[in-house]
Amino acid sequence: MTTLQRTDHLHLARAIELAEGGRGRTTPNPLVGAVVVRDGVILGEGFHSEYGGPHAERAALAACGEADTRGATMYVSLEPCCHHGQTPPCTDAILEAGIARVVVASDDPTEKAAGRGLGILRDEGVEIVVAEGEVAARARLLNQPFRKHARTGVPWVLFKSAMTLDGKVATRTGDSKWISGEAARLLSHHWRAERDAVVVGIGTVLADDPLLTARDIPGARQPLRVVFDHQARLPLESQLLRTLDVSPVLVVAGPDADTAGLREVGAEILVADGIPAALADLGRRGLTSLFLEGGPTLAAAFAAAGEIDEARVFVAPILLGGGERLVAVESGAGDTLITTRFREW
Repeated sequence: MTTLQRTDHLHLARAIELAEGGRGRTTPNPLVGAVVVRDGVILGEGFHSEYGGPHAERAALAACGEADTRGATMYVSLEPCCHHGQTPPCTDAILEAGIARVVVASDDPTEKAAGRGLGILRDEGVEIVVAEGEVAARARLLNQPFRKHARTGVPWVLFKSAMTLDGKVATRTGDSKWISGEAARLLSHHWRAERDAVVVGIGTVLADDPLLTARDIPGARQPLRVVFDHQARLPLESQLLRTLDVSPVLVVAGPDADTAGLREVGAEILVADGIPAALADLGRRGLTSLFLEGGPTLAAAFAAAGEIDEARVFVAPILLGGGERLVAVESGAGDTLITTRFREW
């Protein structure tokens, strides 16, 4: 097996860095970056910037301009595709450019890829090197939603919560809006924009009447808004249903729920009995990632189903206390963010 040199690691790290440029705009495709190098000189680099647009390999080759790419090395964060989709196969572009060596940071687990592209290139005489270790792990973590959906057919789930030092997520009256500070809330809006859907339970909607949109993020793609509402109690006058022109709302209801009113005002309805069934249906719809912002009840249900892949919890430097004493809850400047990954795909 070929050992990667220090320069190989540096160029792969750059490809992974470039891939981040497409975050929130490529789904259901993965994030991919590529760098073309010959004789130690970077000829071009690029990334997959949006779904339906050129893949990273073609973007990097286009950036090479008139430079001679014959005999060059391409570094790419994910193995090149070899199938026709929204764009032609990247393997064709690599061969046409005369690339002599391809260094790949991570595999593509989809059935239509899974080593086929590398096999085609190898058969045509291109040297193939697949990275291992830390750089490979970084590349895999870049595309956890894509990888989970490819392997299981269900979306990757990111759970976010905010709590006080004494573990409270809401005041005695149910108010949970102002536990975290402005910086934490802005970061949460970024995470919404990066995911295919934002998910809450009906309890959160009844308590907070949220919008669940990505705000203060220029050019943000608005996620689908999903409410787990077994009895279809979502108020017709809720902010969610008053803003269907901004982003659609999907209600996950039980088999016996009366959903006629919700359908009439424009809500989408998914009838499912339980979280696994709902996630399987969302996966079939092409959703690869969910941002779970529901309260403790829905979070516990997702956890019991084994469907939380990563948790990000803000811990605010305040105490709510208990009993009848009401404690003023203001902006939690200085929130601490704790991130836990439960599994890697």
